[in-house]
Amino acid sequence: MGEVWARALRAATYLVVALGSGLVTLVLLPLTLVVALTVLFGGVGLVLLPRWVELMGRWAAWHQDRASRLLGVPVPRVPAPGTHGFRELWGQPSTRKVLRWMPLFAPTSVVLGLAGVCAFGLPLTAPQFLFWWAFPGSEPLLVLWVPVRDWGTALVSLVVYLTAGAVLGLWVVAPAARAHARMSIRLLAPTEAETLSARVDELRRTRADVVDAHGAELRRIERDLHDGTQARLVAIAMQLGVAREAVEEDPTVAALLRQAHEGTEEAMAELRDVIRGLYPPILADRGLSGALSALAARTTVPTRVDVGELGGLPVATETAAYFVVTEAVTNAVRHGGADEITVRMDRVGDVLSLTVRDDGSGGVDEEHGSGVRGIRHRVAALDGTVRVDSPAGGPTVIDVELPCGS
Repeated sequence: MGEVWARALRAATYLVVALGSGLVTLVLLPLTLVVALTVLFGGVGLVLLPRWVELMGRWAAWHQDRASRLLGVPVPRVPAPGTHGFRELWGQPSTRKVLRWMPLFAPTSVVLGLAGVCAFGLPLTAPQFLFWWAFPGSEPLLVLWVPVRDWGTALVSLVVYLTAGAVLGLWVVAPAARAHARMSIRLLAPTEAETLSARVDELRRTRADVVDAHGAELRRIERDLHDGTQARLVAIAMQLGVAREAVEEDPTVAALLRQAHEGTEEAMAELRDVIRGLYPPILADRGLSGALSALAARTTVPTRVDVGELGGLPVATETAAYFVVTEAVTNAVRHGGADEITVRMDRVGDVLSLTVRDDGSGGVDEEHGSGVRGIRHRVAALDGTVRVDSPAGGPTVIDVELPCGS
């Protein structure tokens, strides 16, 4: 029984707070309209409205949390609309949800909140009937327009108030509070599609962070191998070369040193290949634009590189762009029989666009070749896009878009 009364007390408290919140929201509604109308006056409204809607979103989120605690069910928090531009702000589902919630929440809260006030007020005011005798006879205590002039009327009124308060608390207030909470959750909670979209965005950001961290780690490993391990192998190779010359009179020792020397040089060559596969050193030395210029210079086919203003690029995007161009140029030279290759690269906002065009024979077959498949896999890892246009007879055009936002 104690738990029943505790639930009734929580529900009554919830409705009393809802009453106050409803009255405040009734004031906020016309203010919201006034702020929205300031958009007609230009800059003031465009700056003020996003911040006002963000404030209303926080107000709605607080009530959604209260409803969640009352019902004991977890619900997604209302995403704050944020301070974006006017069009973006209106396009967000959370903005429209808050604007629909406010005019329904305000009157409902006021009406149901009165039940909570009565549930508290009736038992608290009932003891006044025990003091009916303190009132003057000419102005007796009135209970529902019935004057209290004797103990019988006072006791009956006391019982009626306590009973009414109990009935409200046990059978009216609790259902009303739950209905009010469910209304808030239903109006404010994101739909399944919105939740899935938010989850996808979160996974996309998480993956981008992981890819950036992975790229930075590869860059660190490349530097450690280049400056540490490779330098030590070079020193060992030089020492072995000197030792070979010093012991030429002993054929057995000379043969062993020759084998060790040749093995060290082979290990150095393999290490260079590994370093280039991890993170090309030329990217760290000359940047993406310089690395592509160097690639064009050592390509046997005339290659023209046109690079726009790229700004600061994430390591993963920079590396992927370099390898994509390298693979596309290599395919054009080896398999396309191209006489001329053109590479164009530019950045528009948070998207890096690159195009590799060659005048070769075309007819790229992705099923039997690994070059374009490798490009697609590398670009897909960054949530980019690849378009290949390669009709028989050429030309072959590979368009790639890579996200490069922070």
